[in-house]
Amino acid sequence: MAGSVHDSQLYNRLFPAGEAARLFTDSAEVRAMLLVEGALAKAQGALGLIPGESADFIHRASLEIPLDPGGLATSAAQNGVPVPGLVAAFRKAMEAPEHAQYLHWGATSQDIMDSAQMLRLRQLLALCETGLQEVLQTLATQAEAHADLPMAGRTYGQFATPVSFGSHVAAWGWPLLDLLEDLPALRRNALWVSLSGAAGTSAEFTGKGPELRAALANGLGLGDPERSWHADRGPVLRIAAWLTRLAQVLGKMGEDLVLMAQSSAGEVRLGAAGGSSTMPQKQNPVQPSVLIALARQVIGLEATLKGAGMPRQERDGAAWFTEWMTLPQLCLSACAALETARDLVPGLQPQAQTMAAVFADSLGLLHAEALSFRLTETLPRPEAQAAVKSLAQECVATGTPLADLAARAFPDTDLDGLFDPSRQMGEAPATARAFAAKVARL
Repeated sequence: MAGSVHDSQLYNRLFPAGEAARLFTDSAEVRAMLLVEGALAKAQGALGLIPGESADFIHRASLEIPLDPGGLATSAAQNGVPVPGLVAAFRKAMEAPEHAQYLHWGATSQDIMDSAQMLRLRQLLALCETGLQEVLQTLATQAEAHADLPMAGRTYGQFATPVSFGSHVAAWGWPLLDLLEDLPALRRNALWVSLSGAAGTSAEFTGKGPELRAALANGLGLGDPERSWHADRGPVLRIAAWLTRLAQVLGKMGEDLVLMAQSSAGEVRLGAAGGSSTMPQKQNPVQPSVLIALARQVIGLEATLKGAGMPRQERDGAAWFTEWMTLPQLCLSACAALETARDLVPGLQPQAQTMAAVFADSLGLLHAEALSFRLTETLPRPEAQAAVKSLAQECVATGTPLADLAARAFPDTDLDGLFDPSRQMGEAPATARAFAAKVARL
């Protein structure tokens, strides 16, 4: 098995990261670092920190000269970071030492790598935003179409009270809406440029550090944190937390769908299902299982990443290396969950007859709570609850429908509509429609 399912020719379609996969390659990282070096030179030239002619040459070269990532491997192994090798290779490739000497002027490796990483994470969040909007639109369509379709609600895995399939779908969607609404603040508070020199003091920029950092931020389209964040991994952790929440929400949907599609329930049919190598009858919930597995992986990776969020002193190699090993996998797996959901949700088919059979087979016990509240019209609440509990026990023992027992025990009580699931869903239909309406306003 490959070291990562996302890099595997065998498994990458089972765990599809989509366009996000191209953001986490060696070539993409090198290209992003070159863009940062070029933008830095341009900003320094404008501020008079390096000659303007050299700044223009370096900036132009950063857009035109490719570097082979493999050629930087030996230097990266020796130095612990790829930037010294990149700078040396780029200076050589420019073939203009009079200009190349001003490349990487005053910056440190972490400035270049963190800024380059933020360029790629900005693209990642844009892809997530598009994917989220698509999933939400599809969920909203399902919620609206099935707002009035009764199904058994379950708590602790047991039948509770009636809900609607539309409200159940909306429950998957509301947290995704929250995530979408959180994106503007996340971008402001996390997509930051990094530029503060060797130990985070900007001493190398001769008093123009803040001005230069702001210019670089503007040139790259990133935020200016107005400080060094070399040893504050908050921006990275905030993005990772958002992605983890995304995977977790989709994982919950996967958990629900595995239960709803299992043989003993059959309340939902999946548009695509997997087969067994030996059992012809099997229709395995592959995509929901993928969502669950990805969520579990992302949650674990975030825990590791949080452990790396306590770097020692002004820079900590071990913490930084840990970040490199975990963040790309976390990003790709969260995006794979979103890609899987985009493909899964449109094919969901609720089975109305199966859902209705649950109410019939439960002998009306899903309406026990409603009965207890109806009886409070003539009985104190504790007495009403005790009476219904006794009737429920008789219902289970004798197989007599609860409606019949209630009519016998309380002949003068109006039980009209009490045992009709379509009239006992409370705010479930309205909740489903409210979700659909909010998505429509996006």
